[in-house]
Amino acid sequence: MNFGVSTRAGAGIWRRSVLSIGAGFAAAATGAGRASRANAADAVPPQLSVAVIGDGRTGVWASLRASVGGRNLEHELGTKIVWQPGFTASLPVMEAIKAGSVDFTFATATAVVNAVPARVPIVPLAAYPLPVDEVDFLVQANSSIKTAADLKGKKIAHQNGTTGTYSLIKYLETAGLRLSDVQAVSLSGADAFTAFAQGSIDGWIHWQPATALALTKLGGKARLLPDVKTYDYAFYVARSDVAVKYPQLFAKFVKIIRETQAYIFAHPAESVALWASQGGFPPNGTEQAVYEKLVRDARLSESTAVALKPIDEAAAASTQDLADNFHALGVLPNKVDVRSFLLGAQFDAAKKAVALELGA
Repeated sequence: MNFGVSTRAGAGIWRRSVLSIGAGFAAAATGAGRASRANAADAVPPQLSVAVIGDGRTGVWASLRASVGGRNLEHELGTKIVWQPGFTASLPVMEAIKAGSVDFTFATATAVVNAVPARVPIVPLAAYPLPVDEVDFLVQANSSIKTAADLKGKKIAHQNGTTGTYSLIKYLETAGLRLSDVQAVSLSGADAFTAFAQGSIDGWIHWQPATALALTKLGGKARLLPDVKTYDYAFYVARSDVAVKYPQLFAKFVKIIRETQAYIFAHPAESVALWASQGGFPPNGTEQAVYEKLVRDARLSESTAVALKPIDEAAAASTQDLADNFHALGVLPNKVDVRSFLLGAQFDAAKKAVALELGA
């Protein structure tokens, strides 16, 4: 899953000033409530638009679209699924939700903390902590860098405002350093790999599968720094007007996602072979082997979706910490009270439906 946010759509969200969160979402909920009463007989909408981040040829969406395990998503939900491709990350999806063209999506904590001040009408349905080892920190094999303390003054690539940035901040903190103590360069995964391979940067922090594939391609030219961790959460969110009207539908969708990820985890070889057959990567090659190992080791962004549960204090507190760090660095122009948003009573109906489906 691509977590990047350095896009023109993402920048559009960043430029907006912080407005009244509660008023905006209360209004959305009230409007949706009126629609719900007017259409009480409607169990599901005629169709549901789902954002596809990346190429959609790997992960839960790919498995569901291929009816993995014999399940039929449209039959189970009772509605037509319209897959909306073309998103490079979850942050640009927030613009599409605001425009009314996407109903449901995976979203990183980064996307959520930007969506709140921009008043994107989302209902947070469920969350899970990303795999603690999803992020890797690559340095040149012959580098003198051994620990976080050795990064001072070094040229380090990260994709600004992402999971990688947050992990870099936290890793530097272990040595009493700040982001300003290194030469931080914001590069996409592809550009960072090229820069690293050419030796023009000292280190590169990024997520899976990009770093695992990079290590395989670079061979003995790169090594990993120890004790680098991933700290933030991932979410599934829905557009507020449809979420308030059809809470049971989205609760069921969340449960299907959790069950599908459990199936992938229980059948790694079968799942990865399926992704290869759908064009995710060449079959029976290096990429397939790397993906299968990542699935077995539960290191992909969706791997820990088996732990999906309703939004709780842990998810809210972690996301608030991310927002506070990004504000301190100027990544977010204003302070954002994302904790209050995530735990807001306006989402109680959806939370109760999700809790019932997930047995939480």
